[in-house]
Amino acid sequence: MNKKTEVFSKIKGGLIVSCQALDNEPLYSSYIMSRMAYAAQLGGACGIRANSPEDITKIKETVDLPVIGLYKKNFKDSEVYITPTEECVDALMESKPDIIAIDATDRLRPFGITLDEFFKKIRSKYPDMIFMGDCSCLEDGIHAEKLGFDLVGTTLCGYTNDTQDTELPNISLMKQLTSTLKIPVIAEGGIWSPGELKAAIDSGVHAAVVGTAITRPMEITKRFVNAIRV
Repeated sequence: MNKKTEVFSKIKGGLIVSCQALDNEPLYSSYIMSRMAYAAQLGGACGIRANSPEDITKIKETVDLPVIGLYKKNFKDSEVYITPTEECVDALMESKPDIIAIDATDRLRPFGITLDEFFKKIRSKYPDMIFMGDCSCLEDGIHAEKLGFDLVGTTLCGYTNDTQDTELPNISLMKQLTSTLKIPVIAEGGIWSPGELKAAIDSGVHAAVVGTAITRPMEITKRFVNAIRV
């Protein structure tokens, strides 16, 4: 069994928990994210999605689950922030994630680089890495498959100008992608409840990611507080 087949087998039909905290959030700490990942593993998660080489390294020291790694970086000349540059990919490779997630929308990357130019270069540089395309729509997914991505996710639906008013989770998009593509589809974005997770899995996706509803207590608290405010 090759690496890709093994990783895909481990996550099939399961819950991937996103353990991320940005530097302006209360739980920003590689150690804390590693404990979040450990709690997720004990709860039955089949994988972890994590941001930054530091967090990924610490998480892989703590849990024995496939890790989808990404590197969030903001640039003034681009809306792309999920693993936007070759240098980000290089840094992630040092932390040895099982999968690397990359923005796969048609938006220009930093310095005016297209997705096609970018992916061709990193695929040539790292031919054996499993790359996940974070998509916003069906067209993104179709294009990502043609470029050679190994799997795609619905991660960016609702987070681009064209999709910002979309109600999440977008089960319809999940069904469109799974019925159109030959590569695995990962459901991600706006899954708040066990019922929504079940609906996502039932749409035919390979696995599903849940983040905020599990690992961001500040946002979870806000949701409860808002429910009782008049």
